[in-house]
Amino acid sequence: MYAHSDNSGRSSDSDTEIYQMSSTDERSSLIQSPEHGTSNQNPSNDADVNIDSGDSGSTCFTWVLCFFAAIGGFLFGYDTGVISGAMLLLQRNFHLSSIQQEVVVSVTIGLACLSALIGGPVTDRFGRKLCIIFASVIFTTGAIVLAVSVNFTMLVVGRGILGVGIGLASMTVPMYIAECAPPHLRGRLVTVNNLFITGGQFIASLIDGAFSYDKTNGWRYMLGLAAAPSIIQGIGFIFLPESPRWLMRRGRTQAARNVLQKMYGTSNIDNEIKAMEQTVENDNKTDEGLFSYGKHVVLRAFTTPSVRRAMFVGCGLQLFQQLSGINTVMYYSATIIKMSGVTDERLAIWLAAMTAGVNFVFTLVGVWLVERVGRRVLILGSLTGVLLSLIVLAVGFQLAALKSPPITKSFVSNTSCQSYDWCEDCIENTNCGFCYENTEDGVRNSSCLPISENINTQASVGVCNATTLPNGWKWTYEYCPTPYSWAGVLGLVLYLVFFAPGMGPMPWTINSEIYPMWARSTGIALATATNWLSNLVVSMTFLTLTETITKYGTYWLFVGIVLLGIIFIGLVLPETRGKRLEETEELFSHPLCPCQRKSSLMHSPLMNS
Repeated sequence: MYAHSDNSGRSSDSDTEIYQMSSTDERSSLIQSPEHGTSNQNPSNDADVNIDSGDSGSTCFTWVLCFFAAIGGFLFGYDTGVISGAMLLLQRNFHLSSIQQEVVVSVTIGLACLSALIGGPVTDRFGRKLCIIFASVIFTTGAIVLAVSVNFTMLVVGRGILGVGIGLASMTVPMYIAECAPPHLRGRLVTVNNLFITGGQFIASLIDGAFSYDKTNGWRYMLGLAAAPSIIQGIGFIFLPESPRWLMRRGRTQAARNVLQKMYGTSNIDNEIKAMEQTVENDNKTDEGLFSYGKHVVLRAFTTPSVRRAMFVGCGLQLFQQLSGINTVMYYSATIIKMSGVTDERLAIWLAAMTAGVNFVFTLVGVWLVERVGRRVLILGSLTGVLLSLIVLAVGFQLAALKSPPITKSFVSNTSCQSYDWCEDCIENTNCGFCYENTEDGVRNSSCLPISENINTQASVGVCNATTLPNGWKWTYEYCPTPYSWAGVLGLVLYLVFFAPGMGPMPWTINSEIYPMWARSTGIALATATNWLSNLVVSMTFLTLTETITKYGTYWLFVGIVLLGIIFIGLVLPETRGKRLEETEELFSHPLCPCQRKSSLMHSPLMNS
């Protein structure tokens, strides 16, 4: 049975050896033990795998290594999360236009995608440890540049530098942790990295709230504080070891053995070393001519069926993570909070921090569940919950649109705002806002008015052309008053509750363990680049989609995409819980879809005979 991380669930398998036997595409495992003889294992139950890596132990050193590596995830989360609050202050201090704001945000995503692609061959050549140290230096440099920025150009340069660090860290850190971790803890330790990402986003939102009161220099503290954890990580990694599997690949067997002994807390790691040596030997037999080590590895990856299947699954997971709408849900969190009646800007910032806190807390649930229920069950359950929560969001926005208050008064102005008949149409125009009197009988004396120049908190004409409105009068921008705001808030909370434990961390966890050693950097680099590229596409098209097919139409689109994601994962994703990294590549040695496997068996020589 599967060996849990606690002592009571750990099987005595120090003398166990796993032999893989195959007949066409049907594979079964035989586990031999001097004490217990031989037993057959069910090949369809990937979770019930006997783990044999010494005593499958772990030490305090394992968690220390994971902590320092996951600081890269914290910086990833902090630097992507802090900009939302800092942008409010940057806009006022640098008078940024909408296009300039988009550039400041998107340059980080674009360069993260590029550096993730480049990171594959870089980590193969120079090692995982050196690349993480280099990423720490990049994070520190970017934070300093942002903290001392005096113009728009410096902001873009600083955010671009951070993008390079984020891309490199996001593909290197999960791989480093996975290559160092004992099999029975690998999923949990890699998920800790995602916990640090959501933790970084949560801390960033708290920092945004704390320094939002300093209108002049608050943004400098928000952006510059990222230098502190990156310095800690860089210094800490000087004293930490290289990945044992990278060392083995480089022929440094004794160094790899030393690292595993520290990680597992035992000298009885012969079977783990033998498995790694066998993998390297098999790779070396293939590394001839065109596919010599370090050359044409991408071509070899795409022409090797098992690796191509693994990359298809890994990139698909990252694609559906972004297309499930996580960034758009986070983007609209402020609007949803405003729809619930919150009008104070600072209070909205603190409530947004609570949203990030929910994301962080429920990522802890993922850390607890990943080695108990497995990756496949966790991600399918998570995505099913995401589907239901998106339906709640879509219905909430649709009800709000159908029950949109009418516009009953008009002001003479030379803008398009006077042409609208309903609040929903009015707020779709970013140059307009909705002014109304809130009475016991509902919305009265409502009008669509142009916003004041460069300020969306008041109108340029009419009753709402004031910082303090008469008693009972309200001004809304980008949202309408609705009795269905509870549906939006409920959908938002449910989305994060379901997304955080599974769909958030599992694509990173699974990608860190499904590729063979020689293709691991390449596979993770491509999957990470897919994540960032799809992130960029969703971010750039979301507002266009909401204007073209409405807000609720956009969320119904996400519902359809998530449904496709559930089908995709249900068909092609195998379970990797409890398997050595050297064993997981066997999962992709046959066609992914069950229907393809049956077809392959029907046309096999054995069946034909």
